[in-house]
Amino acid sequence: MGVKPEIEVFDTGQIRLARDLIDKGFLKLPAMFQLCLGISWTAPATTDAMLLMRNMLPKDTVWAAFGISRHEFPMVAQAVILGGHVRVGLEDNLYLERGKLSPGNAPLVERAVRIIESIGERPATVAEARQILNLPARN
Repeated sequence: MGVKPEIEVFDTGQIRLARDLIDKGFLKLPAMFQLCLGISWTAPATTDAMLLMRNMLPKDTVWAAFGISRHEFPMVAQAVILGGHVRVGLEDNLYLERGKLSPGNAPLVERAVRIIESIGERPATVAEARQILNLPARN
């Protein structure tokens, strides 16, 4: 009770499975989907793949996307442009730029924020993120 799952999908078939679980009542709407792109043998980290996957999501779904490794930052921009949210971090990418290891998660987040702001958007505040995800406010 009170758990909001993040549904990570690596290809279109997994979106179809998630939709079936929603239709059967095992998952509730609004759902939180994470589009995982560029991992070997899954959906590629391309605009076309992200757009296809986004268009398959249930209406009023909150979604975010990421690209693995060198695709991380191009997919940051693409997700925001297509109306989604982003995920960055060492779990998906170790480098700030080609050949330069990131000393931690914070520099990756800072670079993502610069990208988001460079296309005229801004990251959500903590309070806004909780509202977007339909989570209770913190006391």
